[in-house]
This record gives sequence, structure tokens and C-alpha cells, in this order.
Amino acid sequence: MIDRDAVRDNAKYLRNVRPIDPDEIAEYIEGAPHPAVVKQTLREEAYDLGLFEQDDGTFVPANDDPVSLPGWSPETFPSDYSFAVEDLLIQRYGANWHVGDSGDRLRQRIRQLKTDYFEGNPVEYDEDAALGYAIYHLPDYYATVGYVLDDLTERGLLPRQLRVLDVGAGTGGPALGLHDYLPDDALVDYHALEPSASADVLERMLSETRRNFRTSIHRETAEAFDPDGEYDIVLFGNVLNELDDPVAVVQKYLDVVADDGAIVAIEPADRNTSIGLREVEREVAPVNGDVTIYSPTLRLWDGYAPSDRGWSFDVQPDLDVPAFQSRLDDGRDPDEDEGTFVNVDVQYSYSILRTDGERRFGIRANPERFAKMAEMERHVTNRIDLLAVKLSHDLSESRNQLFKIGDGSEETDHYAVRTKPTILNADLDEADYGDILVFENVLVLWNDDEEAYNLVVDDETIVDRAV
Repeated sequence: MIDRDAVRDNAKYLRNVRPIDPDEIAEYIEGAPHPAVVKQTLREEAYDLGLFEQDDGTFVPANDDPVSLPGWSPETFPSDYSFAVEDLLIQRYGANWHVGDSGDRLRQRIRQLKTDYFEGNPVEYDEDAALGYAIYHLPDYYATVGYVLDDLTERGLLPRQLRVLDVGAGTGGPALGLHDYLPDDALVDYHALEPSASADVLERMLSETRRNFRTSIHRETAEAFDPDGEYDIVLFGNVLNELDDPVAVVQKYLDVVADDGAIVAIEPADRNTSIGLREVEREVAPVNGDVTIYSPTLRLWDGYAPSDRGWSFDVQPDLDVPAFQSRLDDGRDPDEDEGTFVNVDVQYSYSILRTDGERRFGIRANPERFAKMAEMERHVTNRIDLLAVKLSHDLSESRNQLFKIGDGSEETDHYAVRTKPTILNADLDEADYGDILVFENVLVLWNDDEEAYNLVVDDETIVDRAV
């Protein structure tokens, strides 16, 4: 048994003098432990000591600068991860995993997963289902997490020394995306909660991560797990819809978020899971509560919270189709559409919650200038000025562009309808999801068919980004 305290004490002393060499420390420890044992001990203590392991096996103080925006926009699911997926498939089913009984079984598991998600049924993950889930969801979940983290990174709120708890980590899509999003000099203590057979897939995928991305898998449910310490990020990646009481679980893990940390919750963009996420968000972050919605559904009016249906999602460029999806799709039934087993659409809903009062944009609506969505009924057929968050890309299926917007007070859905594009209202189209927009002279109409308000943006309307 090595004297762990002695290793720590020597490391604390040497870190300010020179790179820490396990061979050197071994000479100072009673019993002359093997340098390999010292190195392993340093690795286990590295995060708490703030030590980064270099390629030559020595340790130096970790970079404590916040993460900078990496320009995240993946075009493909990385080949190393694709090979790892295929390795698992070959181990279980053989080289021809995508044909015959094994291919049929995997396709049936994916069909069932899609049905269960659509109908809100409980999802059970045996080994076949876990591998089917990996085939279908790893690429898009990998891409999604980086786009969401941009909201924190742009304001310097994502530390390079990062402790993460991934609740319901699944087969590892968000974990791998986080890994590739972070710079090579990041020091990460990553903990995954995954009680199902997906944990075996996750373990193999995490073996592809770099040495300073330390990983631990806890094969326990979110309800049963007893967190140890605080975390900079508590990640719920596409799991809230599978929990019996997601509000209680999120509230439990808010207690272990660091004072300057965040809950990051992501769900698929489909109606049920997206609306379900907003329901959780609204219960966890009530009006004037201790929890702040950092992004994207900012509340621009103090003392108000939205009560519309809350279906809102972002869209990013598709990924290239990975080979393992193409192979499985080639064996689809004759009555199934091409692409039935391909999933490279990057569409998602998300919520970032904090307890320190930080918001992505600190702007608040001024009642002397702007109308409030909670009072929109009184403005029908009038032109008004409005402050709102852009909460969709173009949703139109006709010639007029259509965008969901909100100000955090809305009781029913509001849509900006761009009927006459001009240079002065171009920001409605060009602004990013989650940006705050100022509308000047926008016409308010009630849409009886959709039971929603239409804010008509025509050649008399000006739309500008607020920041």
C-alpha cells in the first residue's frame, strides 16, 4: 500500500518547482514504491491537485483559463468512434452483423425505440437495444452537446478544469461530444450514471478518450446514486423523458451543482420530449425562485413565467451518414423508406439552468417601451414594439417565413410572420436561435386556426438584434 498522503505532499511541493516526475517522487516515498505505482496514484489524484499529465509521463499545473469557443461545427462522426462502434458489433454478431438474423434484430430494436419515444413508453435496454441505440443516436447526440455548450463558452463560463456528472449517459454520445469540444489541455473528472446494458457500450466508447479526461462509470439509477462533492456541469442528455419523476431528479442534482456551475438538459426536438423538457424547466425554475434559466428561453419580464405549450428547438447542419448506419439501412424492409435507420439530423431542445443568477443575456424589457406577450390580446390589430427571444428556425411550409418567439410571459404561442422581407427586418431571419430581437411597428393578429398570435413583419417593421 503506497503512502498516498506522501505522494500528494511531494506533488504539491514540486508543482511550483519543476515538472513532477513519478521516478523522482518514488525516491522520496517510504518503501521505495515502483514509479508505475506512483504514476497511477498521481493520475488518481490529478484532478484534485490540478495536475495535467504530459505525453512524457510528467505532471504540470493544469491550465486554469476558461475554455474558448472552438468553432464547433462537426461534419462527420469521428472515425475512431465509428470503428469502436463497429468493433462492438463485430464482437457480438460477427463481421456480417448488419445482415441475417442480427441485422433484423438490430433493425427491430431501433423500430421499437422510435415507437417508444414517440408514444412515451418506458424504454428497456438489453444488449441488442443498447447497440441499436448506439447505431441510431451516437452521431447526432455527439454533435448536439457542443452547440449547447457554446452558450456557456461564449461568456467564459466553461472552465478548463471541469468536473462533470452525466446523468443517464447512455452509450456515450454527449460524453464524446464534450471530450472533442474541450481543448487538449483540459483536465476533466467525468462521472457517468448508467444502470442499463448501455453502460457496456459506454465503457468501450470512453476508452477512446485522452488521458486527462478521467472517466468513472457508476452503474446506478439517478434516483439511487449518492453524489460525492460538487460538479461544474450536471448533464442530462436525452434522459429526462425516461424518468418517472424528472422534476424531483433535477432538483436533487441541483444540490450538487457548483456555485458557478450549471445544469445542462438536452432532449430530442420531437413534440413530446421537447414540451416535456419545458415542463421540467418551468417547475424547477419558478417565478422569482433560486434557479435561473440561463438559456435559451429567457424571461424578459420580471415576475412572469411562460405557460404556453413550450415546443421550441434548434437546428444545426446534418452530419455525413456514418458507414454503420448505411450498412444497417441497406437491409431495411421493402416497404420502408430509404434512410429509415439513418439519423444524422441535428435537431434538439435544451435548457441551461444556474443558481448564481447568470443569464446568457442580461437584457430586461422596459414596460414604457415594449408590449408584453401576457397582454397581447389587448393589442390585436394594432402595431406595437416588442422584445422577444427567437425560439426557432424558419418553420414555414409556404412563402412567408415563420418563427416562434417568446418573451417569458406568454400564455399561448406567438409567431413572427415575415410577409415582406426588407433589409430593415432581415435580422429576424439571420439571428441565431436564442438571440434577443427588438421588433418595431409589428402588426398583431390572432390566428384562429392555430390558436396563436401572429406578429406580422412587413415593410413597415424593423427587426434588430438587441445585442
